[in-house]
Amino acid sequence: MFQKGLKDVVAVQTKIASVDGEKGELRYRGELVDNLIKNCNFEKLSTYLWTGVHSQPSPLFLEGRKLPEHVIQLLQNLPKNLQLMDGVRTAVSAYATPNFLKNSSYNQSVLLTAALPVIVAFLYRQNQDLEPLESNEKLGHTANYLYLLTGISPTSTEVAALETYLMLTMEHGMNASTFAGRVTISTESDIPSAIVSALGTMKGPLHGGAPSGVLDLLDEIQSPERVSSTIKSKLEKGERIMGFGHRIYKTEDPRSILLREKCLQLQGEDKWLDLATFAEKEIIQLLNEHKPGRKLYTNVEFYAAAIMRAIQMDAVLFTPTFSLARIVGWTAHAMEQIDDYTIFRPQSVYVGKSFV
Repeated sequence: MFQKGLKDVVAVQTKIASVDGEKGELRYRGELVDNLIKNCNFEKLSTYLWTGVHSQPSPLFLEGRKLPEHVIQLLQNLPKNLQLMDGVRTAVSAYATPNFLKNSSYNQSVLLTAALPVIVAFLYRQNQDLEPLESNEKLGHTANYLYLLTGISPTSTEVAALETYLMLTMEHGMNASTFAGRVTISTESDIPSAIVSALGTMKGPLHGGAPSGVLDLLDEIQSPERVSSTIKSKLEKGERIMGFGHRIYKTEDPRSILLREKCLQLQGEDKWLDLATFAEKEIIQLLNEHKPGRKLYTNVEFYAAAIMRAIQMDAVLFTPTFSLARIVGWTAHAMEQIDDYTIFRPQSVYVGKSFV
């Protein structure tokens, strides 16, 4: 049976995560993400997602922050006008050396996850004509990423806000980039190649670019007084309201609820967070009036964009930062696929010119 885009086709059985769109539940290894993030940081939650066991993170999280010399040289020779995602993808492909591939798939996953923020920050600063910085071993994974971008030690509030986002977006079922990674690894390729495939998919604006659209919306609204007129105008023109609606969730996105709570904790510290929390209620009301029965709720990108703006993160970093989180899910799925030994080989239906 033909199903365009493989929509709703079940291709994988997984123990990694489950998404219940009707209940609005996201679970990692069977546990509600709401509960998990209360007692975890990035490193601990990554380890749990990879192994299914609550244990101490591998020391390789620190070791992976030191980029191999050949990767550094490669990054230094990339053109400065190259998009960040292209530079990151190129750097990851350079990890597929014989020595690196001698590591277990688990160790490769930890090393690449640890390296990705360093690579992103290196390229970002290089594109800004700034010298790349050395990692601070006293800082955790998320705090070190923020430090590498600016050279300023982030506040605990900034770290908590970004880390909440990263933990909530580590994994989300069989999305386009995760599927791309599993297809690649199913050929008995390697972990770096799977991540390269996933990064290439993430680069597409239909998958990895949504938070930028929310920023454009907030920029257009500008102030609480303009929410109603701006949204009504967009709805009358048939334009999509970025940050609202999800193809899976038919109720509130559980990730947006948790990010909203974090934004409310930061209320009063940033005008964009204040605008976002105010605008959300009015936008949902207007959507219900103009599109009754559509069940359009806030999705994770709405508050993700607000948090990114609050910590003054450049918009060009949004998709790379999303990738820093999702690499945990990609590698977890890659390891699961390695144990499956089944190559993906769907069929196609020819609909071209007929020959007699």
